[in-house]
Amino acid sequence: MPSPTLSRAAFALLLPALLAASAGTRAADPVADWPQWGGSEGGIRYSPLTQITPANVGKLKRAWTYHIGMPKAPEFSSPTLEGTPLVVGGRMFACSGLGKVVALDPETGKELWAYVRQPDTMGQYLLNCRGLAYHAAPEGGAGACQSRVFAGTLDAKLLALDAATGKLCEDFGEHGALDLAKGLGEVHTGDIWVSSPPVVIGDKVVFGASMADNARVDMPPGLIRAVDARTGALVWAWNSAPPGEQPKPGERWVRGTPNAWAPLSVDSERKLVFVPTGNASTDHTNIVRGERDYYAASVVALDADTGELRWHFQTVHRDHWDYDIPSQPVLFPLHRDGKEIPALAQSTKQGHIFILNRETGEPLFPVEERPVTQMGGIAGERYSPTQPFPVNPAFIVRRELTREDIWGFTPWDKGKCLEKFDAANWDGVFTPPSTRGTVMFPSFMGATNWGGVSIDPVNGILVINTTQVPAIIRMYPRAEADAMLARGEFVIPAVGAPYAHLMAPMLSPLGAPCVKPPWGTLLAIDLNKGERMWEVPLGSTRDMAPFPLWFDWGVPNMGGSVLTATGLAFIGATTDNYLRAFDVKTGEKLWEDRLPGGGQSTPMTFRLREGGKQYVVIAAGGHKYLGTDLSDALVAYTLEE
Repeated sequence: MPSPTLSRAAFALLLPALLAASAGTRAADPVADWPQWGGSEGGIRYSPLTQITPANVGKLKRAWTYHIGMPKAPEFSSPTLEGTPLVVGGRMFACSGLGKVVALDPETGKELWAYVRQPDTMGQYLLNCRGLAYHAAPEGGAGACQSRVFAGTLDAKLLALDAATGKLCEDFGEHGALDLAKGLGEVHTGDIWVSSPPVVIGDKVVFGASMADNARVDMPPGLIRAVDARTGALVWAWNSAPPGEQPKPGERWVRGTPNAWAPLSVDSERKLVFVPTGNASTDHTNIVRGERDYYAASVVALDADTGELRWHFQTVHRDHWDYDIPSQPVLFPLHRDGKEIPALAQSTKQGHIFILNRETGEPLFPVEERPVTQMGGIAGERYSPTQPFPVNPAFIVRRELTREDIWGFTPWDKGKCLEKFDAANWDGVFTPPSTRGTVMFPSFMGATNWGGVSIDPVNGILVINTTQVPAIIRMYPRAEADAMLARGEFVIPAVGAPYAHLMAPMLSPLGAPCVKPPWGTLLAIDLNKGERMWEVPLGSTRDMAPFPLWFDWGVPNMGGSVLTATGLAFIGATTDNYLRAFDVKTGEKLWEDRLPGGGQSTPMTFRLREGGKQYVVIAAGGHKYLGTDLSDALVAYTLEE
């Protein structure tokens, strides 16, 4: 029998009911903003939205593209549009590394206002702004600047902008800006800047700052500061100096202490601020640090009201590898034995993920101190005989490296890679930097970097992207380094330290990493069971190699992911210009779309209103030093009608 069909007249009668049913389905879907950089104050990067699902994600289409504009930058620098926009109060807020902050209509990409301030970028090579912070209007407030957007700058300013107009808030600091270098003692141009977003807790704005790596020993103090969100007045400051050490006469704080360049997170209920710390100056030699690395490469919990230390957990002792903590501490509920434990997940460059109790800092999965090599160690250096390792191998997201892993497209380039490997020291992840040269695996980029982790708190699933590329570091005694600098040869100076250094990715003459692929992966961990669920190659060689050498081998990446309640993981990050969606339960790639530039950022998602659409947005600005195409585009996707 033929299939029954509707007549045009019958369809016309049913159409209003069909539309009403469709509208009812949409109205039933959750509505959600993206009010903080990581989606929530704890940086979980999870959305309850359900409109986009594994079944329909293949129908995602580009909804709008906004070009934020990237003025010409110095030749040696990399202007990188890697910020995650906020959506709050019916508006989208985004920033560029070259001093522009904008408000957009989230559903159309139309610019509502733009604030432009050209920062002094002298001495900067990564011109980036990873995000903004938002402070909501107080109840009963009236007048200008009730709701505020806070932006850090590359010349060490903290700006407060009216969320409604984009104008500077005159009552904050000096006419809307705080000078973060003021009061720090001697500060050189390019010493300090703010690229990661501040955090807001109550009526306080809390922030760290980036410091120039390996410029010199005598750097400004590493501080975490809290200021009043309305006036900019300092509420408290925490200096990461070791217990008992006092500043020198005439100084307010101990200098050269670990900073915090990665995003912070907060727990409003427990009134805690969580700080991922960097290193004391300089990164690769401990001889001159004394005990100033006491809080280095650590997760530090501070009292949000006073700035007093609650606890700290160190992930690397006497760090010689620049394995500072690069990512936001992520807060989530861990379900165990019928109880909900307030937990924190911290990813690290060395490829270790530590799961801690955020009230005490105690590990919730066992951690043990293991002996580590001192092969090729430099006389006079101070090395830790042990380092902390997760006992559960599921939380080590770095591959091991052996001579058999050295790789090339051909016997010729593989042979060149073997020559590099054999000419350097290697005895595991904590092999000390040496004057002979040392293989670093992971490299200074880390197995993971500022992209960090995303967590589905309902199902207890952690998702993380990794890079698996080695580098080689070589140390140069001071006299030799100074002679090189006098001859005009390049070496990273580390003025005042007994050694300078050079460091570069370990690549073949054909430009490929000297280890077998995958060079980048996406993986998921079941936090309830403490087990690896899946790991898949992330990205293709499309923009690394000429056609037909386009393989889905997994490539280096920089950025992070976002998860949804329907079991999707969206991520760009790779050295090919794609945004992709994966099934969180299986790791299957479900969708991808070509971006106008590298997606070296973290996407976000929102749905403004009942009856409205869910959007996924990513900054596709590229990254010069990662080799991806540069752009100035914010790109939004939604389901086609």
